[in-house]
Amino acid sequence: MKNLQKLPLYLFAALTMGFASCESEDPEKENEGEVITDVTLKFQEVDASNNPIGSAVSFKASDPQGIEVGKTPTIQTINLTKGKKYLMTIEVRNAIENEDITKEILEEAAEHQFYFLGSAFTSNILTIAYADAGGIALGLRNLVTVSSSPGTNNTSMRVVLRHDLNKSFAGANNPNFENFVQAGGETDLDITFPIVLN
Repeated sequence: MKNLQKLPLYLFAALTMGFASCESEDPEKENEGEVITDVTLKFQEVDASNNPIGSAVSFKASDPQGIEVGKTPTIQTINLTKGKKYLMTIEVRNAIENEDITKEILEEAAEHQFYFLGSAFTSNILTIAYADAGGIALGLRNLVTVSSSPGTNNTSMRVVLRHDLNKSFAGANNPNFENFVQAGGETDLDITFPIVLN
């Protein structure tokens, strides 16, 4: 009789252990896209040996809701000088969480990459090359050359940040790679800066 009374307790214990073992097998966490509220492009002129000279100037795009969420970012116009070469660095922040996303992008360089598109490049007003440490294709540091005789003084640069892409995909190491979607991954940032040349 005592054994029969204890049987339901044994069954309950067995079921509890079974559920616990199922819950311990957590699914793998995916690399989710970042919330980005502020993007700052800093341009510093460089000499013939690509050494920075003078002071850097900054141009910012921001949206307190997140640039990809709010869809109404405030974007400053980039002013550059014809015939000059610049070191362009990118800083990315999430002001909502007070996070420096730049550091995270650098730590996960194998999964992230910036692309630079738009009329500034298709019309050869600007040329750009990755200049990240170690020769990786990332785009936090870039060398930008401004044509000395552009056809127009007004143009634009689209900045796209992708994550979880296949960096070995043919053409994916080109900062002006138009078909970046074909390399897979997701877009964390896609914003266009107007550019005026002096």
